[in-house]
Amino acid sequence: MSGTILKLIGERIRDLRKERGLSQEQLGELANLHYTYIGGVERAEKNISVLNLAKISDALNVGVYDLFTYTRLSRQTTDKSDDVEQILNLLLSLTPSNVRKAKNILSEMFDKN
Repeated sequence: MSGTILKLIGERIRDLRKERGLSQEQLGELANLHYTYIGGVERAEKNISVLNLAKISDALNVGVYDLFTYTRLSRQTTDKSDDVEQILNLLLSLTPSNVRKAKNILSEMFDKN
């Protein structure tokens, strides 16, 4: 379990770092940590301390909690978010009886109750 947590946090740090166009060396400088340590954290080879999480989150200009809000599931759902948002907007524009009809159609179509 701890390996999974370290891996998810490492992936999140890597993604945030890349979104900001930073190298591991640059992030290390901003966080006052060695770049090899950053690499070890991103590869889940290092058990990162809370203090170092705070240094990295400051360097990335995010809250520490943002380092914990990422999973593979969120990556998959991000790909669907535009479609889901469009469907939701369509449903919100319908009358309650038409929303029930849409629910029944989807339930029948996908064998869900």
